Amino acid sequence: MYGTFVKPLFDFVFALLFTILLFPIYTVIYLLLLTGRTDDPLFFQSRPGKDNKIFNIVKFKTMTDGKNAQGELLPDDDRVTPLGAFLRRTSLDELPQLLSVLNGDMSIVGPRPLRVRYLPYYSSREALRHTVKPGITGLAQVSGRNSLSWDKRLEMDASYVEKMGFVLDCKIILKTFIKVFDSSGIEFSDEPDSLDEYRCGKQWKVSGKKDGGNPEDTGLS
Repeated sequence: MYGTFVKPLFDFVFALLFTILLFPIYTVIYLLLLTGRTDDPLFFQSRPGKDNKIFNIVKFKTMTDGKNAQGELLPDDDRVTPLGAFLRRTSLDELPQLLSVLNGDMSIVGPRPLRVRYLPYYSSREALRHTVKPGITGLAQVSGRNSLSWDKRLEMDASYVEKMGFVLDCKIILKTFIKVFDSSGIEFSDEPDSLDEYRCGKQWKVSGKKDGGNPEDTGLS
């Protein structure tokens, strides 16, 4: 009932309200990025959503397209602009994803959409993350996402799907706002390492039997 009717309505109303309220901020950021670079201020990348449907995630662009003499992109740290670093630190680079919520590709709360190339590396339990819409924020994000191992992060995603409800979503949203406004930040950024490389390095094989244990207590479940 909640996932079928209440959550989609809540997502639409929340995203519409904040898109309207934050429109002046959208405009200022877009113009600052536009005047500071010659390419598109928006960053698009294909990600799998509910039922593995591929969609384009959208963010404000925080890095240049700088390349070395061999034509290869420079390391991320060398391409992040001062404005981009500020947008990441304040999570303002995530604002365009409200548009993805409005068009039905994403939810406010849910497992973060990861890379398409990771699809073969999920266990049957971890694949539960794709039975719901991906979210702008989620249980793993407010629990120190990039300080957690891949196994714990993905277990938290599966746990969220099993426990999904209005109260849990409200707790995650509240904790998201607290993390942002107390200047401690929140881990929305892309993963610090690659799941495929991590799993290949462990000689991990998809067997459908790798069901992780309970996630660490976050005070949200």
